Amino acid sequence: PGRTQFKVIIKALSPKEVTRIYTPRPLDRNDGTFLMRYRMYGSVTKGLKIEILYGDQHVAQSPYILKGPVYHEYCDCPEEDPEVWQDMMSCPSQEPQITEDFISFPTIDLQRMLKEIPAKFSQTRGAIVHYTILDNHIYRRSLGKYTDFKMFSDEMFLSLARKVHLPDVEFYLNVGDWPVEHRKANDTPGPVPVISWCGSVDSRDIVLPTYDVTHSTLETLRGVTNDLLSIQGNTGPFWENKTERALFRGRDSREERLHLVKLSKENPELLDAGITGYFFFREKEKELGKAQLMGFFDFFKYKYQVNVDGTVAAYRFPYLLLGDSLVLKQDSQYYEHFYIGLKPWKHYVPVKRNLEDLLEKIKWAKENDEEARKIAKEGQLMARELLQPHRFYCYYYKVLQKYAERQASKPEIRDGMELVPQPDDRDSVCSCHRKKPLREDL
Repeated sequence: PGRTQFKVIIKALSPKEVTRIYTPRPLDRNDGTFLMRYRMYGSVTKGLKIEILYGDQHVAQSPYILKGPVYHEYCDCPEEDPEVWQDMMSCPSQEPQITEDFISFPTIDLQRMLKEIPAKFSQTRGAIVHYTILDNHIYRRSLGKYTDFKMFSDEMFLSLARKVHLPDVEFYLNVGDWPVEHRKANDTPGPVPVISWCGSVDSRDIVLPTYDVTHSTLETLRGVTNDLLSIQGNTGPFWENKTERALFRGRDSREERLHLVKLSKENPELLDAGITGYFFFREKEKELGKAQLMGFFDFFKYKYQVNVDGTVAAYRFPYLLLGDSLVLKQDSQYYEHFYIGLKPWKHYVPVKRNLEDLLEKIKWAKENDEEARKIAKEGQLMARELLQPHRFYCYYYKVLQKYAERQASKPEIRDGMELVPQPDDRDSVCSCHRKKPLREDL
């Protein structure tokens, strides 16, 4: 592993079709598996031919044929039948977190929401965006002044609408950090469905994958940010060669993070923790010092990773799981959409909220190396399963579908809403080969 690279060639199946396809080298996951990413700058009707070569020899039943049409990311060509699309995407039939989130909302009263949400949440939080999806077009209005993160939700809804015809739906998305709806199902009045990126045990928000993992998925091979795939090919040295200490780097967004640095100073042989930026506790910088920023791939030179909440759930958790280290996760009231699929002591090692047992857990891991390695591997495999790009698309779609089924009245384009246009991508040719409705049928 790590020595001989396979060569992967991806090209249009038909010699008559010419399109530019960017294929970087495969990512070696150091366990006998490789990840191949590619990005298309044009669409093909016939399909793609994928050749996997070792030296000059075809291996692993190469070549593979991916039947067409295959569209590039900005091609606006949605599958009209959502069942066909979900089947094609191998979407799971159930997502336990979605099932749980909708228990409080057997019906959704849009009229009540229109009266209540802008008044109740947009003034106090200032981070609510009101969306309507109608005829696969996306409209929105921002309520409050902290709604810049709508660029991430816009990006995902537009990407999804280019792939599948979305249900007509009207909803409010909270683009702030904290979940907002804390009323319980049996309260009077009961909770209203607000969609958020993070949930908590004492809130009723409907949870979507965070803006962070969503953007990471959409940016693959386009930006320079870490994404969930590139992490998997950069998991540091093999387990036995990693530094036998726990690592933490991060901002000062929670007091427990400062406590980590103190523990680190007292126990440098077990823990290497540092604050890279002070914002909330500036007065502590002199006492605790400021650590150098560290490239994320360098985290995995360490055998153990400490995951402590930030303002809400630490959004690095999915990335840490995908590495090849053991994650020590602080007990938290907050969760992301996929936590429900994870079990303590199977996929990560739990640590008390106040971190009083952290050093003891690090010592346990050092003394039980085989067991620690097994938990790290199980966590990694589960994260690979739950955090695949297609799973995010399936998840977003299922939330919208479930929500649409419960609406008691028809969604509308409200005063103050504007159309969110699909990006104009002149660089990439796109003619849609699926059957489009005729103009007069619209």
